[in-house]
Amino acid sequence: MRINIIFKIIVVFLISASASVFAETEMTSQNTYPKTFVNADSSQTVIPSKPTRILSTSVTISGTLLAIDAPLAATALTYEGKFFSQWADIAEQRSVEKAWPAGSVDLESAYIYEPDLIVVAWRGGDSARDQIAEFKQIAPTIILDYTAQSWQDLALRLGQATGLEEQAQQKISQFELFVNQSKNKLQIPEGETNIVAYFGPGATNAIALEDGVHADLLTDLGFKMEVQNRQWHDNTVPLSDFMRVHFELLTQLKADTTFLLEASDDSANRFMHDPILINLPSVQNKQVFGLGENSFRIDMYSATEIVNDIVQLFERDTNAG
Repeated sequence: MRINIIFKIIVVFLISASASVFAETEMTSQNTYPKTFVNADSSQTVIPSKPTRILSTSVTISGTLLAIDAPLAATALTYEGKFFSQWADIAEQRSVEKAWPAGSVDLESAYIYEPDLIVVAWRGGDSARDQIAEFKQIAPTIILDYTAQSWQDLALRLGQATGLEEQAQQKISQFELFVNQSKNKLQIPEGETNIVAYFGPGATNAIALEDGVHADLLTDLGFKMEVQNRQWHDNTVPLSDFMRVHFELLTQLKADTTFLLEASDDSANRFMHDPILINLPSVQNKQVFGLGENSFRIDMYSATEIVNDIVQLFERDTNAG
């Protein structure tokens, strides 16, 4: 009997020791360099040491670098020469330098920032892929395609490159908890929901696919997304999270609730007063809402804004009944 007790104690000790060694090994592997990073174009980049000064040539990717507390030294900007509004204050607090507006790469300033890692977007309006060869002469350069993944997946990839996997996973877990807590506060409207980028007649409009990152966020909050007809896409750009559609096709939408991308309630009023769209179910129901002025690109910061706005719109009345 005593031998069995001693044996069990030894087993417990060995399991605990193994778990401790495994945890230490996992932590060590996060910070073991050099690392080989597989890029979005299938090339590979050797990162010799843990980055301490990152230059992001993509304003979209910069939001996720900030979210995982990466050492972002400088970032490219919007076409207007600004940070994204949802994280501008954080960038200012961290003294992030403003590099160049999207589409106007300045290689001289890239040298001045003395980066030890450069991040490039493979696709998107802020892609600097044409200068990848020049960037590689300055510092190790990694290439990511943010158009093909959620901010969470992007955070994990950036965490791998920067040795911040643990921070990335922690931020993702915190956000998931925030979404679940917010969901429990909501009284979701009946029927289906869609997301529209509304620009009016004579312009190309866009409709979110039901499995894109914007729709996924609403699905996680409990909304049922309208399944879209992919044949509506005009094929001027590759199909991703949104279909580019002719304005007249908006009249065929069926959802009872509509959210407007990159829009406030003023835009919602314009949508509801558009005479071509007057018979839409969401217009008839007066269930058209702005998804937020920063909702074009989903990162942790804009997603948090969207969730908070939706809670304000649809929070359950706990005093009812």
